[in-house]
Amino acid sequence: MSNSPQSTGRRVAAEVTVSMDGYSGTGPDDDMSWCMDHIVSPQSELYYEGIWRGVDTALLGRTNWEGFTAVWPGLTEDPDSSARTRDLGRWLATVEKVVFSTTLEQADLDEAKWTNARIGRDLEAEVRTLKARPGRDILVLNSASIIRGLLTAGLVDDLYLTVVPRTLGGGVRVLPDGYAASWRLAAATTFPDTGALSLHYYR
Repeated sequence: MSNSPQSTGRRVAAEVTVSMDGYSGTGPDDDMSWCMDHIVSPQSELYYEGIWRGVDTALLGRTNWEGFTAVWPGLTEDPDSSARTRDLGRWLATVEKVVFSTTLEQADLDEAKWTNARIGRDLEAEVRTLKARPGRDILVLNSASIIRGLLTAGLVDDLYLTVVPRTLGGGVRVLPDGYAASWRLAAATTFPDTGALSLHYYR
């Protein structure tokens, strides 16, 4: 049995951090403090670099767009940030980005420091078009609503699920209700510094 993905061409990867009880956030005002120790750890930076360097299109929802663009330009410009953090910040600022929102307009994206971003409305149609185009892989950046929609549509090829040793007791779940599917394990990575575990599943 093969230990590698069978499909060829552009793949859609979803990367998300979840609590031990399966939540990807506490709700609309989630400040991510529950998982920041892991996200900013040197081990985590090295792991995520192995994912994003193979990607030339990123997908975000409105909440992550607003949160990321409020924080990442400062991190990128901060001389105290690590070299990997600054590299990731520059990549985020310039990579092709599609922001799925029913309320944001293109003018809202154009006001941010990040460039090369456009509005997407029809998630499934947009991603099918992106998959058919030449290019490197497509990455969903921790946006639970987008991941749920793409899982339901059968459009996620790789799922990077990082579990941090915290429970939230409620919030936003990344897996859709009633979702049933089989996946294969490509790799499991442990992070001794933070106690997190990342599972890379594929199909």
